[in-house]
Amino acid sequence: MHTIIENKLKNCYCGSYSGFENCCKPIVLGLKKAASAEQLMRSRYTAFCIQEVDYLVETTHISTRKFHRKSEILTWSQANTWLKLEIIFATTTIVEFKAFFVNEKGEAQIHHEQSTFILENGSWFYVDGMLH
Repeated sequence: MHTIIENKLKNCYCGSYSGFENCCKPIVLGLKKAASAEQLMRSRYTAFCIQEVDYLVETTHISTRKFHRKSEILTWSQANTWLKLEIIFATTTIVEFKAFFVNEKGEAQIHHEQSTFILENGSWFYVDGMLH
């Protein structure tokens, strides 16, 4: 089920200088909770990189989950080659970021979004985002 168990990346997909094993992997596998909205954002980017769609659905707030189809998330995450994540700024509940990727046509793309997060019952959730 999990495609990331044996991954030995030096640095995490999310762009931190921490190793993948100690950064996003335990969060994506559900062994540890994200401690902040930014950490959840980073782990969600990592989940796109490794096609952990269940994690993406589970960490989307129930109020907006119905707008995100699992099959479409999987298709989009697989169709792109994810290059890097850049955090522009982060507050307690807002994270603005740029996700750099190459689409299926080989074209360089930037997904620039300001995302809103909510802490509920001790867990962070993605609520929605505004594209820039």
